Amino acid sequence: MKTYLARPTEVRRQWHLLDAEGQILGRLAVRAAVLLRGKHKPTWTPHIDTGDGVVIVNAAKVRVTGLKLRQKMYKRFSGYPGGLKMEPLGHLLVRKPTEVLRHAITGMIPHNPLGRQMLRRLRIYPQAEHRHQGLTPQPVSAGHG
Repeated sequence: MKTYLARPTEVRRQWHLLDAEGQILGRLAVRAAVLLRGKHKPTWTPHIDTGDGVVIVNAAKVRVTGLKLRQKMYKRFSGYPGGLKMEPLGHLLVRKPTEVLRHAITGMIPHNPLGRQMLRRLRIYPQAEHRHQGLTPQPVSAGHG
């Protein structure tokens, strides 16, 4: 029995719609990363982008557990002396809710050109409205599967 390897021309893509309202941040990020990478398909091949597109709505209503809203810090560095900025998750969730989710999902995708190609099919919106009705994204249930 031979191992099946997908070819880029054989990949069939579809779009999925995830609603972040009431979902736990990390679990939602895992679900989105699996869909972006294509690991939910039997034709998944590690070195080929077999993933689908993901549209996430209601990013501002994502849940976090424990004391993460105050204790989890997001850092960015400008490259200049004294240029380290730190911001707690609670503040960033109010200021840029889409970036919190994007940061979590990016950490679960390969950090190479293939991963950057996968992330181009990720669309995140803070509210329930999105501009991708033409792609007909299929709603994905909160659980596995």
